[in-house]
Amino acid sequence: MKKVAVIILNWNGAALLRKYLPSVVQNTNPDIAQVVVADNGSTDESLAVLKQEFPSVRVIALDQNYGFAEGYNRAIAVTENDYTVLLNSDVRTPEHWLDPMLDYMEAHPEVGAVQPKLLHDGVDGEMFDYAGAAGGYIDCHGYPYCRGRIFDSVEMDNGQYDGEPRSIVWASGACLMCRTQLYREVGGLDKDFFAHMEEIDLCWRIILSGSTVMMLPTSRVYHLGGASLAYGNPRKTYLNFRNNLLLLHKNLPKSEGKRLLIVRRLLDTLAWGMAIAKFHWGDARAIIKAHADFRKMRRNYTQHPSRNLLKEMPECKCNIVTDYYLRRRKVF
Repeated sequence: MKKVAVIILNWNGAALLRKYLPSVVQNTNPDIAQVVVADNGSTDESLAVLKQEFPSVRVIALDQNYGFAEGYNRAIAVTENDYTVLLNSDVRTPEHWLDPMLDYMEAHPEVGAVQPKLLHDGVDGEMFDYAGAAGGYIDCHGYPYCRGRIFDSVEMDNGQYDGEPRSIVWASGACLMCRTQLYREVGGLDKDFFAHMEEIDLCWRIILSGSTVMMLPTSRVYHLGGASLAYGNPRKTYLNFRNNLLLLHKNLPKSEGKRLLIVRRLLDTLAWGMAIAKFHWGDARAIIKAHADFRKMRRNYTQHPSRNLLKEMPECKCNIVTDYYLRRRKVF
């Protein structure tokens, strides 16, 4: 049995498989890892492409589209490797991308999950990727941000976040390596999230369980991004707003979560007003629907932790809305 399962979730992504899977197969050390594609009920030629062009890849064919979260849960349920890498189908992996992460986790049993440096694929120069960059954090109001990316401001990688591995709050689901048993113990990805921010929720629970999440700059991958839902899509807006509220509700102490969610309603109302002012009617409707559905879904979460992670880590005590829009601070 190989130490690692590198699992790629695919849904109607035959073109992406042809473009990105060759680098994963070629540059993933077969002595330590097996490449797996979990197909989420694709109706295009994905399964035929996998069978004919990638015979070395293990295929787990699911019977329908279960979404990002549950698709991974079902795939991990039938794998027995010590470690699992969640890898997006639009990620290009260079040589020796996996070995440093495995070596680090083998040497540090207290670490539950790691991510590599995430760079954007398809641009000149080394620009950080929007979805994870050099490691993720959450500010005092629950807004996710990254070293290398705050809101829509993305930095070039000039080595400013290299050096020693660093503790982070969340690792990007574009490329996230975790201990398989720990993944199962904390409940895996929350299927009710369907997609977006489910990896932040997972990492939050990993940290609350007593493990740490790290960013490892000695490994890097290149992520295209927007392959499932393009930036600016109202569906993406809906999932991000709804799931951010669920993330805070379920992972904060009950009383503190209630107070923060009152503030978030006010801030999200401002975001709704900005969408109206820009004539982004789809986004405005998505924000309203996100709050309405959150009020229904929050009843499903009745257990709350006693620890407030936002008060434990210094990087979580900032207010990125004020820093970004009023103080014009665009970098970490």
